[in-house]
Amino acid sequence: MVDNGILIAAIVIILLMFLSLFRVIGGPTVLDRILGGNMIGTKTTAVLLLIGVLYEDLGMFVDIAIAYALLNFIATLGATKFFLRKRNSAEILEAVLDEKAILLDGESSKEESS
Repeated sequence: MVDNGILIAAIVIILLMFLSLFRVIGGPTVLDRILGGNMIGTKTTAVLLLIGVLYEDLGMFVDIAIAYALLNFIATLGATKFFLRKRNSAEILEAVLDEKAILLDGESSKEESS
């Protein structure tokens, strides 16, 4: 009975991976696509652990899952750094400052109304 629950959980995670695939294919920005790929990698790590439980050899699958998660993390960091480097640093700084200004304007308008 427990095996059926684990199998159902693995199937649900795999279906959620297909939903993440839509973000990878149709993401509005490159960073959304990178995040979608990272989500698929994280779900793959969970599926590897569930497979290890099903085969009753969790030790081997934990090692594989840790190595896969590390590679996924490094690939995500590398891709993010590569694509952010292409953007102009001034654009990024301006966007961050504009966002902080909007937040500060919202807080000052709340203080004025009270």
